[in-house]
Amino acid sequence: MVNLEQGRNSNSRKDNYMITVTKDDLLKSGAHFGHVTSKTNPNFRDYVLSQKNGIDIINLDDTIDNLSKALLFVKNIVERNGDVLFVGTKKHAKDIIQQEADRCGMFYVVERWLGGTLTNFSTVKKSIKRLQLLEKEGSALYEDLTKKELLKLNREKIKLSDQHRGIKDMKKLPNVIIVVDGKTESIAIEEAKKLEIPIICIVDSNTDPAICDYPIPANDDSIRTIQLLITEVVNMIVNTIDNKSKNDDSEKSEYPKEKKK
Repeated sequence: MVNLEQGRNSNSRKDNYMITVTKDDLLKSGAHFGHVTSKTNPNFRDYVLSQKNGIDIINLDDTIDNLSKALLFVKNIVERNGDVLFVGTKKHAKDIIQQEADRCGMFYVVERWLGGTLTNFSTVKKSIKRLQLLEKEGSALYEDLTKKELLKLNREKIKLSDQHRGIKDMKKLPNVIIVVDGKTESIAIEEAKKLEIPIICIVDSNTDPAICDYPIPANDDSIRTIQLLITEVVNMIVNTIDNKSKNDDSEKSEYPKEKKK
């Protein structure tokens, strides 16, 4: 796990990624509004700038700084062809996570997190294989079945499709997970920790930032804030993939294959 204190105390520019999100953007989205002070996690206090009307005001300089470090980390993973898993099952995050993960071709979980999704991935893969078999047109599974049996298989297909939506094509464990709301996704975080998968998490003032490697302090109940932060991450992933593709094409053109004589 990355040392949280080392991350906070590092002022080196090379440790940061130049982001396009500004403090003004974050202010307009309400990213600075935390929870009521009575719910403040003791380990989050370093990220609290002040209190207003009994509400924590999050220091957006920390938000930008930590987002930059998280983006640089993800960029390095994507450049090495690593996989990213986005996790956001709360109502405010679902649609954003699905749309943005689809946009960059990465994986996501937006329905209830199934225990063992990471720690028992071999079983999950078997379940996905079953789903793919059920979805296959002309599958022998559907031959000579009664209406009742067909209905049962269709119900199974729908259930598995909902459970594995977003990870159906995930062949191996992800190289990093990006989480909206550390409290809601505590099981996913625990599984990632057991497997030493790096965790990036949007954390509100009621959450311990030490649960993840790269905490991004911000209002995790604001749809606009979630959209802003996740879009920034996905834009970086898309740009990195595009640049990598261009570089690969350039290298191929520099060293063309010799024509057979």
